[in-house]
Amino acid sequence: MRFLYITIVLLLISPNVYITVSSSNIDPYKYYTYQSMTNLLYSLAENYSNIMMLKSIGKTYEGRDIWMVKLSDNPDVEEDEPGVLLMGAHHGNEKPSFEVLIFLIKYMVETYSKPDTDDDHDGRVNEDIIDGVDNDGDGMVDEDPSESRVRDIIDNTQLFIVPMVNPDGVEYGWRKNRVPNHGPFGLKREVTSYGVDLNRNYGYLWYLPYIFPHRYHLAFLLPDKSWNYHGRYPFSENETRAIKHLVEDHNNIRIAISYHSYGEFIMYPWTHTSLPTPDESLFISIGENISKINGYYLYKGGHYLIPRFGGTIGTAENWLYGVHRILPFTIELCKSRVPTDPYVVASYCWKHVGVNLYVCERALNLKPSKI
Repeated sequence: MRFLYITIVLLLISPNVYITVSSSNIDPYKYYTYQSMTNLLYSLAENYSNIMMLKSIGKTYEGRDIWMVKLSDNPDVEEDEPGVLLMGAHHGNEKPSFEVLIFLIKYMVETYSKPDTDDDHDGRVNEDIIDGVDNDGDGMVDEDPSESRVRDIIDNTQLFIVPMVNPDGVEYGWRKNRVPNHGPFGLKREVTSYGVDLNRNYGYLWYLPYIFPHRYHLAFLLPDKSWNYHGRYPFSENETRAIKHLVEDHNNIRIAISYHSYGEFIMYPWTHTSLPTPDESLFISIGENISKINGYYLYKGGHYLIPRFGGTIGTAENWLYGVHRILPFTIELCKSRVPTDPYVVASYCWKHVGVNLYVCERALNLKPSKI
């Protein structure tokens, strides 16, 4: 067996406090299929039912369940605790976006369930930071403080994870979903193409291109064959409606991350304009701390997207913030859309454990502006 030693720096809530986490004996990482992910989630939900609930929040056009994992110390109870939403695979051809979340789910349930360890016999557990020592015999060195972090997060927050928003797209290696189109306005009898770009189908300002067509690249005339086709109307798709209902049913969600690939950068709203949000300083503070963990550049969405694409409309990020005042971030993983080196995939998964732990901890004292 080949071994890989990956050292990842995880950031605590204070941006100046780091914990070095080294992982050894990482096997070459293979991308999950929809079915292999489903099998894993069923197994984890059965083995860790005290902290994990698996629920279908909808079905795709082709009948696949859209799985949501809830992690909490009382997963079947709606508690008065802050919520965090993590999503992957709005675009089905962006495989790393769901890998980091499947990895996170497995990591958190297994870590939470480990016994407490008083490594240096000082009467305190899980607090020791001893360089280069595998304190609890789990094959990892210097990671034990994060074990208590995982426990604190699951005990005090509710974490909602949708690894594959677009399972049909994942199965086809396809950006959009697989709904058949009958022309851009549905007026043709024959099927002209397949799929809607789910990250252009959310309801906030979806109609803006119809009002300012030249500003937004005549988006209403985009053929249904376009990679960015935004659908016949807001929330026309099963997948975006599933996310809509999930968010509306859990008004405790305070912060969200939508994972994509590629580019290695972080974005925050707005995606259609460069104007500041009411929570600009909060977005920058959290985004900069995420950047310190994963090393990615932080952009305001409009600053990045407008020069390149004229801005984007119908995104999950705009809707989450514009309608619900949830603080959303988009993280574009990797230097390529689907890295082929399995060890590279593993390194991205490990690195973003730290990102996800940080945003969960940050949610505990987060107070965005009110709508």
